[in-house]
Amino acid sequence: MRITAIDGLVARCEAKGAERAVSLLLLADTDLQVGDHVVVHRGHALERITPERAAAAWAVYDAMLAAEPSPLPDPDAAGV
Repeated sequence: MRITAIDGLVARCEAKGAERAVSLLLLADTDLQVGDHVVVHRGHALERITPERAAAAWAVYDAMLAAEPSPLPDPDAAGV
């Protein structure tokens, strides 16, 4: 997510139109700035990453969402 505002140890972050309040406690020793990208899990920023790495991660996520799921085998059709 991209940081859009910082207030102490809480950042407002945005990604793909979604906005979240994110705790910066785990990165308190990191000099985070508005515009930085962070990996967020369950409301906590875990790591600062480059914009290029953020774009690459979103490309992977988009590809995963676009992939058609393979059908699960029908257990009744197996004749077990």
